[in-house]
Amino acid sequence: MPIITLLTDFGTDDEYVGLMKGAILSINPRAAIVDLTHQISRQDIVQAAFTIHSGYHFFPEGTVHLIVVDPGVGTERGLLALKMDNHFFIAPDNGVLTLLLAEQKVSSLNLIANPDYFRHPISQTFHGRDVIAPVGAHITNGLEVSELGPEIDPQKVICLDGLGARRTEKGDIKGEVVTIDHFGNMITNIKSEQLTDCFPAGSRQKIRIEIGPNVIHGLSDSYASGRLNSPLAIIGSRGYLEIAINKGNAAQCLNAQKGDHVRVAS
Repeated sequence: MPIITLLTDFGTDDEYVGLMKGAILSINPRAAIVDLTHQISRQDIVQAAFTIHSGYHFFPEGTVHLIVVDPGVGTERGLLALKMDNHFFIAPDNGVLTLLLAEQKVSSLNLIANPDYFRHPISQTFHGRDVIAPVGAHITNGLEVSELGPEIDPQKVICLDGLGARRTEKGDIKGEVVTIDHFGNMITNIKSEQLTDCFPAGSRQKIRIEIGPNVIHGLSDSYASGRLNSPLAIIGSRGYLEIAINKGNAAQCLNAQKGDHVRVAS
């Protein structure tokens, strides 16, 4: 059974998600459609980039991932079809594929330009329904991505700068909060591997994690291992450093938000 995932900033109050599913099923009624999330913050390309990058590999090879976080819809911005790791990604050319392209595992990257695989007439405001969804459905029916349009050099598409955390000359790591989940846990862009590279295993319980005026000492093994109502730091399921509170909302308690700087030091 072919699988299609949907990642959007639509929310679920309106009919947009359902219409994308209808467009898919009209072309391939056998498709299994998975809602990865529709709660990306409005027009937040960075959050979408981290979400698809950390989540796609939990799906079987051959899955088609449709990404519609598209503040440039209706403009001359392009649409892309990326094949990587035996997965397919259909998305606007606005930087949302930055982290995937950085893996340097690209099998092919094509501009989507062939109207034979679009729904007509095409809305100026809803390419998710009229272009991205139909293209994804046709791929699950066996369409080769080369039929969608010309190949493009990955160096020529839009990529966002500064998405990754960086190591300073002092050996610290500087990153930021990229998303806050339903529980108020703050997920940063600091990878577990970066912590391992910078701080040997024996020293990781001695590191300092700073966010604003708040300082956390060491990494916890679980959310429950922290004291009630006290902030803790942990490597979350996505493989990134998180700041959380045992049975509390870290973002609210620390008065923090997306984009806040996070520093890790010994």
